[in-house]
Amino acid sequence: MKFPLDLILESLKNALDQKFGQDIPFSPIVEPCSNPSFGDFQSNIAFVIAQALKENPRKLALELANAMGESSVIFHPEVGGNGFLNFKVKPNAYLKAFLAMRSDPRLGIEQTKEPQTIVLDFSSPNIAKQLHVGHLRSTILGDVLRRLNLFLGHRVISDNHLGDWGTQFGMVILGYKKYGNESDLLTRPLEYLEELYVKIQKESIDSGQLREEAKKELQKLQSGDAENTRLWANFVNASLGELDKIYKRLNVKFDFSLGESFYNPMLGQIVEELLKKGIAQQSEGAVCVFFGKDFPELTDKPMLIRKSDGAFLYATTDIATLLFRIQNWNAQRIIYVTDARQKLHFSQLFALAQILGINVRLEHVYFGSILGEDKKPLKTREGTSIKLRELLEEAENRAYELIEAKRKDLSEEKKREIARAVGVGALKYADLSQNRILDYIFKWEKLLSFDGNTAPYLINAHVRICSILKKASSQGYYSTLGFTSLKFETEELQPQEIELLKTLLSFKYALNLAIEENSPHHLCNYLYSLAKDFHKFYELCPVLGAPTPYIRERRIAFCECTAQTLALGLNLLGIEALQEM
Repeated sequence: MKFPLDLILESLKNALDQKFGQDIPFSPIVEPCSNPSFGDFQSNIAFVIAQALKENPRKLALELANAMGESSVIFHPEVGGNGFLNFKVKPNAYLKAFLAMRSDPRLGIEQTKEPQTIVLDFSSPNIAKQLHVGHLRSTILGDVLRRLNLFLGHRVISDNHLGDWGTQFGMVILGYKKYGNESDLLTRPLEYLEELYVKIQKESIDSGQLREEAKKELQKLQSGDAENTRLWANFVNASLGELDKIYKRLNVKFDFSLGESFYNPMLGQIVEELLKKGIAQQSEGAVCVFFGKDFPELTDKPMLIRKSDGAFLYATTDIATLLFRIQNWNAQRIIYVTDARQKLHFSQLFALAQILGINVRLEHVYFGSILGEDKKPLKTREGTSIKLRELLEEAENRAYELIEAKRKDLSEEKKREIARAVGVGALKYADLSQNRILDYIFKWEKLLSFDGNTAPYLINAHVRICSILKKASSQGYYSTLGFTSLKFETEELQPQEIELLKTLLSFKYALNLAIEENSPHHLCNYLYSLAKDFHKFYELCPVLGAPTPYIRERRIAFCECTAQTLALGLNLLGIEALQEM
């Protein structure tokens, strides 16, 4: 379906075609007005064209406004300042679009006509180590990008690229052989394996013999030794079981969890092929890819793909992974979700892909760090990384304390259920509502607040609307409403109703912006604006106590559509939209 903004943009393009023909190299952008007193939407296209053609932008804007004229959607466009085109939408156009949106389970958002196969690489923890707070952003951001692209109709393959191969396993195997306890491995595998690794690592600092022993254990694993392979497989399987528990609590799903070990047999051949093609070169016994003048930012930053001792690297594995995803999954777009520290690595990988002639869209969706109130990376008081399991437990416990204080009438099971949804939702939203490229300061009081741009505020707004609809239904007002039977008298619309309508009809654009920029904070900001506008509407526009039946039905319809939009938006963020709290 077409929303008012779509129709304005269509009309503006027609006006440009009339004046300049279809060869004009400028695509107009229409955005919400920063100042509502100017109208609903505006465009600066007159400035862009006038600057290129050395014309007067105000004169050009007036010509475009006259060419567009008044329509069933907008009043005659006005020209502001030196050439802004301002558009004011007619209430009837909003109401017509609202009725169409309300009758659509997808709220007017069409699936893409050109679906792609998108591979999403996110979370990617190391086996034999616990997930810590540093894994949170990649895990939930990647999951939201999965949800958004699935909603648009793309074929999305989520792959948890596990660190299950490498030097740490020599130490873990040695630690298990020296101090191993099968009971601990079965009952607390990740915690126990990490303890073994740390213990051997510390001991090896002052012991060259121990370092050599760990190296030999790794070499035995890499050469296929039966005992070490069996131990490694046990460590991997036990670790995966524990990781799955965390992912289940976060409601995060993967289609594949192919670790580095899966690609290990391919690495030797890949290096030889790159050498044969002259793309890679020998350098002091190692093998590197050197980037030429086509990649000036990488000329002094070669990509090491095999060490002088013959060992392969993270970069080598990522080349194999890239080729596998293209050849076996027919990937048309690959998105890597990691922290900003890996920007150089992915710049090198993408440059190599370009040299190889790989015609696949590759994106590095990077993010900043989670900081404590001291503005340093979030740590425990002892200075170690906070375990993600502990963070989730604390979020749920803090949420439980809030629910316990407000709803003593609920059963213990219900309170725990709500606390889980609110606690995990608050933790996710606190992260997703930030511009992903920036660091942010973590504060429990802020993320669990029922005021401001938080998950509890949005969940509570949804709960409040559900309560209104339930009461309406019990009074016989709601259950008989049809999607298209509503009658509107536009002159009766209150300003708060119009504002709520406008915000409801902006959902599509916020969602598209979040998808285009791989930045869920656009969706979060929209949902917060929607909840605020609903509360203003509810305070000033009685719903069940409306003055006439048709105004009551109209306002109930606004409530229902707001609840639908909040629920869908929260679901796309991986947050449960509760009906009771």
